[in-house]
Amino acid sequence: MKVVIASDFSGFRLKEAVKAHVLSLGYDLVDVGAQTEEDTTLYYEASSAAAKMIQSGEAEKGIVICGTGAGVSMIANKFRGVYCVACESVYTAEKISLINNANVLAMGEKVVSYAMGQEMAEKFLAGKWCEGFAEQRRLNNERGYAKLQELEGEF
Repeated sequence: MKVVIASDFSGFRLKEAVKAHVLSLGYDLVDVGAQTEEDTTLYYEASSAAAKMIQSGEAEKGIVICGTGAGVSMIANKFRGVYCVACESVYTAEKISLINNANVLAMGEKVVSYAMGQEMAEKFLAGKWCEGFAEQRRLNNERGYAKLQELEGEF
């Protein structure tokens, strides 16, 4: 699976820790955010670059990081077909793939430890939408996702 990762300057160290872990898991990873701690890439620049890769199909899933995870999430969600959730727990990071079919995980360096960020990324990337769900639950999730896409087209 091809994964895009991006951070602004305030999420750089967490991004580097997560990036190393994702690469160690064997994912094809491209980094479109800040490249050094001194890099002045801002959250909206990093998140936009990652979201464009998801939107175009160049990457299947993405991880965006800033200080809180909020700014990068807000920006990513402005791109049609990009479904980003800011997470502060491993549980939520796992469930956004399984239940919501989110394709981008957002997190914040000032909120999430390096080890937790690595585990969050691992669970998010491994999750397959509705995997192991009973038929009715799968159908409910599919209807919810279809409604999300319908609403996206209305606004």
